[in-house]
Amino acid sequence: MSAAEWRPTLGAVVGDGRTLFRVWAPRPRDLVLEIAEGGAWRPVTLEPEGEYRVADVAGLGAGARYRYVVGGVIAPDPCSRSQPDGVHLASEVVDPRSFAWDDSSFEPVDVADVVLYECHIGTLTPEGTFDAAIGQLRRLRQLGINVIEVMPVASFPGRWNWGYDGAALFAPAAVYGGPDGLRRFVNAAHGEGLAVILDVVFNHFGPSGNYTGVFSEHYTTPRHKTPWGDAVNFDDEGAAEVRRFFAENLLMWVHEYHIDGFRLDATHEIRDDSPRRILAELHDAIGAHRHRGRRPYLYAETIENDVRYLEPREAGGYGFDGVWADDFHHCVRTIIHGEREGYLGSYSGSASELARTIEHGFFFEGQFDAATGTERGTPAPDQPWRQFVYCIQNHDQVGNRAQGLRLNTTASLGDYLAATTLLLLLPQTPLLFQGQEFLASTPFLYFTDHDAELGRAVTEGRRAEFAAFAAFRDPAAREAIPDPQAERTYRQSQLRHSEATYGAGALVLAYYRELLRLRAHDEPLRVARRGRTELRAQAWGAAVTVEIVWNGERRVIAANFGGEADAELEGCETLETVICSDEPRYGGFGRSPAVREGRLVLPPHSGTYFRGPANLRP
Repeated sequence: MSAAEWRPTLGAVVGDGRTLFRVWAPRPRDLVLEIAEGGAWRPVTLEPEGEYRVADVAGLGAGARYRYVVGGVIAPDPCSRSQPDGVHLASEVVDPRSFAWDDSSFEPVDVADVVLYECHIGTLTPEGTFDAAIGQLRRLRQLGINVIEVMPVASFPGRWNWGYDGAALFAPAAVYGGPDGLRRFVNAAHGEGLAVILDVVFNHFGPSGNYTGVFSEHYTTPRHKTPWGDAVNFDDEGAAEVRRFFAENLLMWVHEYHIDGFRLDATHEIRDDSPRRILAELHDAIGAHRHRGRRPYLYAETIENDVRYLEPREAGGYGFDGVWADDFHHCVRTIIHGEREGYLGSYSGSASELARTIEHGFFFEGQFDAATGTERGTPAPDQPWRQFVYCIQNHDQVGNRAQGLRLNTTASLGDYLAATTLLLLLPQTPLLFQGQEFLASTPFLYFTDHDAELGRAVTEGRRAEFAAFAAFRDPAAREAIPDPQAERTYRQSQLRHSEATYGAGALVLAYYRELLRLRAHDEPLRVARRGRTELRAQAWGAAVTVEIVWNGERRVIAANFGGEADAELEGCETLETVICSDEPRYGGFGRSPAVREGRLVLPPHSGTYFRGPANLRP
């Protein structure tokens, strides 16, 4: 369907000379719609429509403020499109038709060629707005990015937040620029040839400013528990309308904001025992109401390593385009730093484990995982490589560390670039986290701006999380963990883009650009990610090599996390070095790969990309 054929049904929907209000209220107490007029609130009677209450108000359009009074409680609209004064106050009527789009010729990149760039609007720039973020789009396109993944922008309490405390899930945060700010950002991104996918949180509601429970007790269910309490209700009484709420949320982003896809947060915490899982239903909903004839990208962040996400709907799967495959990150992290606490304790830190992960897509494919206390994962031997999303850092892996330290600030430059070489050249889909391409020194800390009471609980809870870690067993060490509620914590997390213009930051940026250019244009790499081209990944001490053969050509991706390493690759004398991170122009020492006695010698702490003929002997 086209955008013109889809019509929203929830919230305040503007028509010609009128606005239709619809809210789910299955067990209404006294329920009244109030509209702001001349400094006062005019009550409007709502009429029943099954479990919904509706009001068709003539002469009302965009910019009008409104609210509901439910049993004496004043509440914003659960499907409000705008909360200009914060999540606790009145909603605002928005007319999406008034925005002048000029992106009709934009076509998102083929899913096999996606290169993701995760960003947080509040810290991507010092201004922390959609409009300021527009200024970063061209440099991202020039870097080689083609899809921007924006962390959640749904309205949250306070002035800054990661976005996972979303309260008004249909309303882009006013502090970022509100609805039209997001539209300007997406329109500008499309103008630069960049797709935009949105991180959405369907596994819980935020702890403050969520008024859904005022209208219905069935938005959540005690039938399942999550880390945030009662689960969002997808399989209990009233679940059909909760499903409608979330499906319409996705469709709104697609049709009213031209969003090109979604990353669903922590889907392993979306609890659903119904015959038709909500994840499958969401896939079907956005497939049935296509924008410009294409289904948006759909990715899941999950620890499950479950092939069901990747299998097509007709085969009983969820039909997602990809999943976060964090085993790769964990293997890299444990090789570089030898960490064994928390979930990293499930990994040995060996190159052989990393090689196995690359060759399979997942590491855990049903083995017992001590971190979860259960068997975890399924084999996925037939899925195309593009469906596994790999990273070496993201907001979770940086921000959930006590000091928010990035891998590029804790690892040696050589090891960091070795990991980067794998990330950007492997056929799995790469995800970059804002700033990693220029060695950003700024941390990405956990920050919130809750009211005083909730804020104290967040600060205490954050510090208590780390009590079991050796470095923070001393209470004084925990007190040094940055306070999430402090403005300084938020400001420290904002990128300093000048770091990309000098020193090591500029050199590494050049390396990223060149690797992404190779990824885009080297034909064996392009072909490999379109299917399940056989990879041969091998470990040589602390080094890993990955071989790809296609149409008479051979490619070898090498990452060495230790001293000089010998890789006994057949026919290595036919290989030519395309790029090596140890070149001085990338901040290295100028040590080159070599062939000695039939062995490929890899420089210490480096990444290298080789090409040669598939017939291994000259």
